[in-house]
Amino acid sequence: MFDLTGRVAVVTGAGQNVGEGIARLLAKRGAAVAVNDLFSDRADAVAKAISEAGGSACSAPFDVTDATAVKRGFSELTASLGPVDILVNNAGVPPGMGVQSFREMDTAQWAQFVDLNLYGVLHCTKVVADGMCERGFGRVITISSGAGQTGINLGISLYGAGKGAAISFMRHFAMEVAGTGVTANTLALGLIDNHLDARVTAAMAGQVPVGRLGQPEDIAPAALFLASDEASWITGQVLGVNGGSLMV
Repeated sequence: MFDLTGRVAVVTGAGQNVGEGIARLLAKRGAAVAVNDLFSDRADAVAKAISEAGGSACSAPFDVTDATAVKRGFSELTASLGPVDILVNNAGVPPGMGVQSFREMDTAQWAQFVDLNLYGVLHCTKVVADGMCERGFGRVITISSGAGQTGINLGISLYGAGKGAAISFMRHFAMEVAGTGVTANTLALGLIDNHLDARVTAAMAGQVPVGRLGQPEDIAPAALFLASDEASWITGQVLGVNGGSLMV
């Protein structure tokens, strides 16, 4: 069950944290994984660790907000690993970056949230969609946030806008490719442990019903399931992985 042997996966933003956890688990279950990150040293380190653990991986550093770089990067990783079967759109601007109310935010700050949280998803999905449909198999999984599903009074309106837009795109894309063997789903994450100050972490954990923050190992199994053959009848869905923080 959940065997990915023979599959090729790309995980964006996989040089650390949740993306790294997903890349490692997909490789452990047999997929050849392209580890994408904006920073080549991070992508190299994760790809090396996967290879040393007996998995198959290559480093694929490029900026997902740059359409030309995405096309070039996918062309190179495809030449190395083969056609892409699984795309995990994990790269995104973290919610803590630029916390500020919409009224106080300068318009020049908007782009960073939309470019990465939405356009990064669009660029990567566009590159793989035709090939997946032609081959009759594909899994597109976007890592979003509960902030894209509900309003939160924390000064993250632009973050929520980008994440919410990605959720909506995935639903519509899923309908467009339904029946081709390609599925498209979203994981909406809750509060993740980004190793902040211990007091901050404790305060954040107190807001989560299960009493702790999410870890990469909490997210990776959900991505693995959606990437598997066993999830072929699941598409256009948003799965909350959030410790009970948001129940919809």
